[in-house]
Amino acid sequence: MGFVVNRNALRAGAVSAVVTLMSLISAPAFANIRDDGDDPGPGIGIGETLAVFVGIPVLAFVVIAGLVMLPDIIKKKH
Repeated sequence: MGFVVNRNALRAGAVSAVVTLMSLISAPAFANIRDDGDDPGPGIGIGETLAVFVGIPVLAFVVIAGLVMLPDIIKKKH
């Protein structure tokens, strides 16, 4: 029995292998060495982190979804 070569699957495998290899090669080397002018500020707490990375995106989604649904809601009332 012969194997059927699916070119799309072969291409996807090759692309994913190259992307994985490139991401491993381009890992930030010596990231723990401080550069000139590097002045990190104080860290933020868990509340601020959740607000910035969870709260604001959820709020933006709700606002955008509301604006998208608004014409349909107004149309149903009339």
